[in-house]
Amino acid sequence: MSKGVLLVNLGSPDSTDPKDVKKYLGEFLMDERVIDLPFLARTLLVKGIILNTRPKKSAAAYQKIWWDEGSPLIVLSERLRKNVDKMTSVPIALAMRYGSPNILSGLQELHGEGVNEVLIVPLYPQFAMATTETILVLAEELRQQHFPQMQFTSVPAFYNHPDYIQVLSKSINEKLESLDYEHLLFSYHGVPERHIRKSDITKSHCKIDGSCCKTPSEAHQFCYRHQCYESTRLVAEALQLKEGTYSTSFQSRLGFDPWLQPYTDRTIERMGKQGVKKMVVVTPAFVSDCLETLEEIAMEGEEIFHEVGGKEFSVIPCLNDREDWSKVLARWVDEWASEPVTIQESI
Repeated sequence: MSKGVLLVNLGSPDSTDPKDVKKYLGEFLMDERVIDLPFLARTLLVKGIILNTRPKKSAAAYQKIWWDEGSPLIVLSERLRKNVDKMTSVPIALAMRYGSPNILSGLQELHGEGVNEVLIVPLYPQFAMATTETILVLAEELRQQHFPQMQFTSVPAFYNHPDYIQVLSKSINEKLESLDYEHLLFSYHGVPERHIRKSDITKSHCKIDGSCCKTPSEAHQFCYRHQCYESTRLVAEALQLKEGTYSTSFQSRLGFDPWLQPYTDRTIERMGKQGVKKMVVVTPAFVSDCLETLEEIAMEGEEIFHEVGGKEFSVIPCLNDREDWSKVLARWVDEWASEPVTIQESI
């Protein structure tokens, strides 16, 4: 069988025009795995409220971080694709879950090259129903509709894979070596607490009570909260960070339902008020810098920190198109392509 790879990231509006932002937000927020309300309630919320109020504000935020080449997330993802493509003989295509290039076009590109066995690589270290799951569900729907002869394999969450932890730790350490800092904050994208419980395959383990994420369970295979805290723990161990000099928080909440806590913005504010003067933030839920890292953290986060007395605020870039990260992906691809084993065994 002819093999190929589809790298999939979140996506971005086509431009900073409010009309393009509205189109993108509509596709994103109407996903039942992002806002998991019944269809009518989700439609009323998204189309009746959010899309009438948020696009203009979001467009202004995108304008702050937009590059001459386009959306930073799209540009960086394409650079990563090109890097990996140079390092392996397996065809590599790029797709976005929302916006363009979409998953259908990515699969069509691979199909046009004669590929009938596809490795899907969700570019998310941690599993969540609003990220990895929605990619795999849509990809399977498209396979059944358009490419019934294709076979899919997917890369599982790699939040604790030694290769990933090594390159992530190295990228953080390179920044920390040049900084005099007091606290390192690991900020992960937030999800509603109910998403954690919905993803619990045991239907009983995930209580979000402070201990369940530390208690071994098969539920951790799909527990976003556990995987975030485990990523932090492994990096802290690799860098020999001292207890009390780092912590974990969650950003980007939406609506009024309980989301994973502690919240990043409130954590930054609290630490500034408590006398922390030099803070560094890293965002390991993202492999590519985007609105949530470049604007929400690097701009809004810094503003909050300075407002409460903080002095020095630094943000560590995502892995983006780093050569060592590109090599890791290329190695995973080559191992999958050359060995008759499952990807779970391969990486």
